Amino acid sequence: MEIVWFATFAVLLAGYFALEGFDIGLGVLLPVLGRSPADRDRLVGAMAPFVLANEVWLIALAGVLFGAFPALEGPVLSGLYPLVAVVLLAWIVRDAGLWFRRRAGGARWRLVWDGAVCAGSAGLALGWGAVLTAVARGLPASPLDPLGLAGGVALLALLAWHGRTFAAWRLDGARGGSLLLSACAAALPAVLVAAGAAGRMLGDAAPDQTLTVLGVMVVPFVPFLVGAQVWVWRTFSKGALPTFF
Repeated sequence: MEIVWFATFAVLLAGYFALEGFDIGLGVLLPVLGRSPADRDRLVGAMAPFVLANEVWLIALAGVLFGAFPALEGPVLSGLYPLVAVVLLAWIVRDAGLWFRRRAGGARWRLVWDGAVCAGSAGLALGWGAVLTAVARGLPASPLDPLGLAGGVALLALLAWHGRTFAAWRLDGARGGSLLLSACAAALPAVLVAAGAAGRMLGDAAPDQTLTVLGVMVVPFVPFLVGAQVWVWRTFSKGALPTFF
């Protein structure tokens, strides 16, 4: 059972970076690709409908990690506490920017929240890159060091490319194959880190009885999660851009 749950964890981790990765990357590029308010509206309208559906992957990932591998909760939260705080704060800032940017008129109001989207997205990319680097290094005592920062910058660049590829597909009619390749590239570092941590995770898995009960609780909801993802992509992948963000 622990192998099944580790495989589930790896799939969710890869799915998060492959899907939420383009939202994060496009947010980072918002001031670069969106030189005017209308351009930024167009970019946000392209990615915003996918944000909530993509964030479900992270919520499910956290549930699997702390439900199936509870012994890792302490080391992860204590060893990565500064980075976890950065990721959570950046997540809040990015989402606040998406929700508030059109809640009032005025160019200054919109500019402030567009800046929040960009800053929050950059914080997410840098934070996650440092997290993956720290896990790959075996949770060092100081994860916020030059090597962790380098990992954050590398992931930021990778997700920015993924976001640019998504924008070309969503807005400019580029072929979907390029988006699939960039999604695979965005997920690859996380998959490699998970593979490197497989031994420790399998050794810290919950007892088989707990994993079985967890499966009974989780499996019935899987079709709903998959169905929601399919609906979002079928509804928003083509056609007019929404204006509610």
